[in-house]
Amino acid sequence: MHARRFRPSGPLLGTLRVPGDKSISHRALMLSALAVGESRISDMLEGEDVLATAAALRAMGATIERDRMGDWLVHGVGVGSLLQPRAALEMGNSGTSTRLLMGLIASHAITATFTGDASLSKRPMGRVTEPLSLMGAEITASPGGTLPLMIRGMCPAVPIEYRLPVASAQVKSAVLLAGLNTPGITTVIEPVPTRDHSERMLKGFGADLEVEEQQGTRIIRIRGEAELQPRTIVVPGDPSSAAFFVTAALLVPGSDVLIENVGLNPTRAGLFSVLRAMGGRIEEVNPREVGGEPVADLRVTHSPLSGIAVDPALAPSMIDEFPILFVAAALAEGTTVTSGLDELRVKESDRLAVMAAALAAAGARVEEREDGLVIHGTGGEPLSGTPENGQPIATHLDHRIAMSMAIAGLASASGVEVDDTTPIGTSFPGFEGLLDGLCA
Repeated sequence: MHARRFRPSGPLLGTLRVPGDKSISHRALMLSALAVGESRISDMLEGEDVLATAAALRAMGATIERDRMGDWLVHGVGVGSLLQPRAALEMGNSGTSTRLLMGLIASHAITATFTGDASLSKRPMGRVTEPLSLMGAEITASPGGTLPLMIRGMCPAVPIEYRLPVASAQVKSAVLLAGLNTPGITTVIEPVPTRDHSERMLKGFGADLEVEEQQGTRIIRIRGEAELQPRTIVVPGDPSSAAFFVTAALLVPGSDVLIENVGLNPTRAGLFSVLRAMGGRIEEVNPREVGGEPVADLRVTHSPLSGIAVDPALAPSMIDEFPILFVAAALAEGTTVTSGLDELRVKESDRLAVMAAALAAAGARVEEREDGLVIHGTGGEPLSGTPENGQPIATHLDHRIAMSMAIAGLASASGVEVDDTTPIGTSFPGFEGLLDGLCA
């Protein structure tokens, strides 16, 4: 464990880049591995989860190398040409790698075993195995539908029309990836829209994919036996990582920060519109499109914030950003009300209970409800912080809680002690260094 006290700083000033988006990094590797020829990926997130995807694709025949400049070169094998892996595919803690790669394998004539760490091995895979079984894949999971799990793909697989029973970008993506090597048209019906990185990138690589909207329901069709073309991809900066610096600059007086190359996909960037509605000055500089994804540099300056009632319909587009929004709300003028957040109780920790306790310990006025928090802000006055020799904030090994409370420390009178900063490394290894650089 590595405890650290985050103390109030002067203004945050300067320019920074945050790590590449994790969702897009996974998908860029997978589609490059299925294209024929060499793709180049820049600014890829080099976290453990993404590297697990790269290792699995190497085991199935793709050549994946990092060059001296930090770009990743992928020689793909072509759709339908994945090879039988010789050993089990070790997924670590990555649910995204597991569920998306199961989709890829489901329509190839190969068999693979997936293993994971203790945490991943508790997570249910049934929501993915159900549609893939309908397409013809044979899946043998551990009791409870968890890893270790063996999948035997079917080639040719059977095209299906599948209505998502739960809003899940991972299930949608797994079915679309299986559809790449399935003759005919595979259809996914999505009653509640989820992040659409897979659709954007499949089109970018040349897949025949169309999206139709009918009364708020999205119908996604992909034509199989695709031939994907190699691409050069610049991965946009992760909006979930940028969120901490955006909020810090809004809260700390005198701050003026430019965050370069931030992905602003509307299915992911709900936090920025909520902070703007609270009065935050967040300016989009040089907006552009990169690989089908909207991107801009964000210039953020200190702003007095006002509490609002957050529309629960925005929750899917900012589900990971609520911990840092709660910090912004704690320093706003008036009351912020959030609801419809039951999903936060089953993340890396129960984020509603843990954030309510953490903010209260740092001096905020918080009420915890069943599906959200009600926060009474200080009107811009610093939080009191945690006592110098008192109990540190319990983060429950949750990286987003640790980063959120670090930002709360900058906006406090005496600082906030966080019990363990080690878990930050899973999603944002350079977080503390970037923060210290802006404070200096």
